[in-house]
Amino acid sequence: MFSGIVAAVGRIEQIEPLGDGLRLTVDTGSLDLNGVALGDSIANSGVCLTVIELDGNRVKFDVSRETLNCSVGLDHVGSEVNLEKALALNGLIGGHLVTGHVDGIGEIMNFAPLAESFELVLRAPDAIAGYIARKGSVTVNGVSLTVNDVHGRDFSINLIPHTIAVTNFKHFKTGDRVNLEIDLIARYVERMLAWREERGAEESV
Repeated sequence: MFSGIVAAVGRIEQIEPLGDGLRLTVDTGSLDLNGVALGDSIANSGVCLTVIELDGNRVKFDVSRETLNCSVGLDHVGSEVNLEKALALNGLIGGHLVTGHVDGIGEIMNFAPLAESFELVLRAPDAIAGYIARKGSVTVNGVSLTVNDVHGRDFSINLIPHTIAVTNFKHFKTGDRVNLEIDLIARYVERMLAWREERGAEESV
């Protein structure tokens, strides 16, 4: 579990084939690795990955083909990744509860300055668009953000300069794809409503 508050920006230094998947070596930059052990989880641009090797500030992760098919940004040497260590629930939760499981891939429709901030407009895939609500939470490349407005599949987010400076958002441009994770509460509400409908249909038979 994570909070969507990025602690550092790392860079993919090496990629090795590993069956159908890949083994990544990530230079974790300024990420504090004190207390991190083999088997621990670190989110890489919103994707929860398991530490399999530690060497100074370099960490290796194995990435399955399924994960690669469901996410973006993990298959190019030189790509920057937003990093966050697994959340300790006795600490502060600055964002919202994030699982590190990507629900869909969004497309950047616009990214431009807006007064003292920046506006990011994203298009969600049909499968998750209904879970994104005005003033609700969404995770973009591992960053916990508040939705400013929603129009169909498109939604906008206002970003302060600090957020851009400390994440890989600084490289965003129109047409780029990003990892999206919907709010955990929305996921459970949808399931509860679906279950009620299923039970109602069974009882009416």
